[in-house]
Parts: sequence; structure tokens; C-alpha cells
Amino acid sequence: MPVALVHDWLTGMRGGEDVLQALCDRYPDADIFTLFHKRGSVSPAIERHRIDTSFIQWLPFAAKYYRQYLPLFPLAIERFRFDAYDLVISSSHCAAKAVRVSPRARHLCYCHSPMRYAWDQFDAYFGPERKGYLASRLLYAPVMARMARWDADTASRVHRFVANSAHVAGRIRRYYNRQASIVHPPVDTTFFHPADITPGRHFLIVSALVPYKRIDLAMAACEQLGASLRVVGDGPERARLERRAGSNVTFLGRLTDSEVRDEYYKAQAVLLPGEEDFGIVTVEAQACGRPVVALARGGALETVIDGETGVLAAQADAASFSAALDRVSRLQFDATRISASAQQFSRAHHDRRMQDVIDETMAAPLGTRW
Repeated sequence: MPVALVHDWLTGMRGGEDVLQALCDRYPDADIFTLFHKRGSVSPAIERHRIDTSFIQWLPFAAKYYRQYLPLFPLAIERFRFDAYDLVISSSHCAAKAVRVSPRARHLCYCHSPMRYAWDQFDAYFGPERKGYLASRLLYAPVMARMARWDADTASRVHRFVANSAHVAGRIRRYYNRQASIVHPPVDTTFFHPADITPGRHFLIVSALVPYKRIDLAMAACEQLGASLRVVGDGPERARLERRAGSNVTFLGRLTDSEVRDEYYKAQAVLLPGEEDFGIVTVEAQACGRPVVALARGGALETVIDGETGVLAAQADAASFSAALDRVSRLQFDATRISASAQQFSRAHHDRRMQDVIDETMAAPLGTRW
């Protein structure tokens, strides 16, 4: 069965790329279509596939500023052709779900999130505090309003949606008026496992440094508490965050998986201050036996058990998060119990559930929409 895989862009291994890698393992002969590919940035399991890129690949300075071409993404994604394929699986948080498939094909979308910056997180990316009032309201707001309309209008091109969490399924229902099956993303709970290492007294963030992750909130909370914070990851927010950081914050940049695991072991707790769609880091940390402090919204409500595998902060402000950090410091946690809780999000669970969804989708009459 000819299969095509569509992914927004390939510039590093994050949660979305873990899902794509699982699909590549399932379909070793599948072709991959993506807006932009930074060669060597993703796993060999992905790189060995034939990868077809859009014209975004060849635009000036795209290697560093491909996100700035966002208004061109609709045109770019719609230029791909899928006449030769029976099954198209898009892995989408931006534009991938808008591909056009042939009448004889089925389109299954694994949705990491509807387009965040065009819907409920516009201010985090393009609000007046970030872009200035005039640019925010006169430039970015009209562009993102148009992108939101396009995002909603193209939802009908998908035969079946799969959400990475109940939280994202709710957003798909709200913005696309569609139902979604839930298949949690795969977490390597074999590689991430407990170790007999005594944690330190510092906190840890492992994250892409982008606005909605709210790294600044965690920095402010740690400053209030007088606690040290280590930050693993990179992204467009790094320079701004480094300017704001105090001496208690250390930026480590991108690390290997083994180095990230070591950071989990050494941390008192791992922090997720932003509203996560799912939050793979929460599961990786818990698989290593470490508690998590997360905002009590979004995917964290599905992965963190308050008082048992971590602590949930009630509000997205420094005072609430600081109180949660103080609480996690005083609680006693069972690393074995925390790790056991993470097993429900293993790669094996993901693979079985995805196979069920794909089989159901392919068995349904052509054109069926869920």
C-alpha cells in the first residue's frame, strides 16, 4: 500500500518528530513531504526516507528564518501532489493537515494541536508586549485571522483526526467542529528509566525556547524562591530569556538524549510552566522517577497526578508556581511509583493504538469522515 507522510517541517527531534519516527518505522518505504528540511537535524530513521520539500526550502535565509514565511505556508502545502498514494498521514501542528489528497486515498491527521498562534495563543507570539501595539494589531492580527479561517476551512480535507491528548481533542472540536480519536504520543520508557542517583536541589526545564512554553514564568518563580534552575533547549526566545535571567539560571542549549536523561536524574523536579498540548517531557521525567511541577491545564492534567507523581500549579503566575515549587520540595516521592505511572505512555501502547486506528480507517468506505 503506497503511503505518504506529511510533517510541517523537519528541524529537530521533538515530540512531533517522535510520532513521525514511529510512523517511519511502521512504513519504511513511505515518502515524506515537508515544508522545510534542515538536513541532519532529525533521526536516521527519518532521514533515510525520500523527503520532498516545498519551495520554502529555497527562499532566502530559510535555514534560520523559515517560520517568518508563515503566510506562504498555505500555498506551499497545497502544491504537494498525492495521486500515487492510498494512505496519507499528516503529523500536524501548523499546515500539514491541509494537504489535498486524491479521491481514492484516505487522509489521517495526527494533530499535535490546531495552529496555536492563529487561535488562542496569538498574544503569546504576536501580542502588543512582544511586537508592539501597532505591529500586533495592524500587521499580525489580520494575517493570523486569515490563517485561522484557512485552518478551519481546510479541516474538511481530513478524513479522520487523531489527537495527542484529550486536551487537543477538545481544541479540534472547538476550532474544527470535528471529533478526534486519542492516541498519546510515544515515549521511550525503556531508555528513560529510574537510576540510583541522588538528585540535587535545583530545578530543570527541558523545552523548546518558544513563547507559549512560559520559561520566563519558571525563571521568576525560581527567583522568588531563591532556587537554581537549569534550562535545556534552544529556540527563538533564548537570547531574550538570557538577558532576563539572573545568576541562578543556567542555559545548557541542546543536549543529547543521554545528557538529557542525566539532567533528569540530577534534578529535584522538572518544570513545565506553560500550557502543554500533551507534554512528553513530563512523561520522560516521570519515567526517570522524577516528580514534575506543571501548570494545572492542558495535557498535564492527563500525565501528572498531583501529590503522587508531581505537583500542579493552579495559576499561570510566578506566585502560584513558586508555591508549587516549595510544595514539591517538601513532599516525599516514590521514584518507582512515579516511573510505573509513566508506562501507560510507552511506545508499545502508542503503536498498538495507532495500528487500531489505521486499520479502522482503511476498513471504512472511501470518503468516510469521523
